[in-house]
Amino acid sequence: MDWAIPLIVLQLIFLQVILSIDNAAVLGSLVAHLPSDRPVQWPKELWKVGDWLHPVLGNQRTAALRVGLIGAYVAQGLMLFLATEISNTPWIKIVGALYLIRLAFDNLGEAELGETDYHVHPIEQVGFWSIVLTVEISDIVFSIDNIVAAVAVTNRFWLVVIGVFIGILLMRVAAGWFSYLVDREPILKKAAYLLIMTIGGEILLAEFENIQINSYVRLSISVGIILLTLLYAHSRLFQKMHPIFLWIGQGFANVNELVDWALEPILGLLKLIWTGFKKIFGIGKKSVDTSSKAPTNIED
Repeated sequence: MDWAIPLIVLQLIFLQVILSIDNAAVLGSLVAHLPSDRPVQWPKELWKVGDWLHPVLGNQRTAALRVGLIGAYVAQGLMLFLATEISNTPWIKIVGALYLIRLAFDNLGEAELGETDYHVHPIEQVGFWSIVLTVEISDIVFSIDNIVAAVAVTNRFWLVVIGVFIGILLMRVAAGWFSYLVDREPILKKAAYLLIMTIGGEILLAEFENIQINSYVRLSISVGIILLTLLYAHSRLFQKMHPIFLWIGQGFANVNELVDWALEPILGLLKLIWTGFKKIFGIGKKSVDTSSKAPTNIED
């Protein structure tokens, strides 16, 4: 028996766990506000499918993580085949990093006094399927560095697959635990978005400054952020720094306002194209016609 094989697999699993600590915290925070006692809200056309899948997926919080688990396997599998191409295509990493930073700014931004529209879009304001989409996109971005690191350990593809896929499963278990920790310690939501911003910054540093952060250093940063936010929540001394953090959060909202302003023409054009597309193909007419019958169906 080649004893090097199980050692390599263990090394890969350990590496994935280290790299996925912050990922698990982020994913757990994304689903934390979803109810754990309510079923998934399926579109009317998919009610029968929803009833069939409910025993498998469970209620909303569990379902988001389980759907995310499937998406993670698909994303990581795709990244395994494209690892070399991704390593040689910097713009993919840059776009992913900017997406993570934008997600962090949306959830860390704070309104200035008397301001009602302060250009942040917290995850609590979106529905179940939007959160699932966010989880899947985050999975794809997170998987880029994880796969590149795994391929660096061994060039035996099947070993990388085993190690990475076991690592994903462990990450999902940890994400479930973290989502329940957020119920007890809401400050961990802020910690998760700080981690998102840190990951995005690490990717940009690697691409623009060629600064590669060691996995153990990355783990230390992640654990440090979580511990410091918990200390802030339970320390009156640290809470005296709240005005500074509020000022930083307002800065995040101002950056978001500038980004929203820059994207407004593009988003407006896309909405115009989508509206024309719906008119040409009659999309949405049926739902408008049948919506008035909804109360009758409910009463039945």
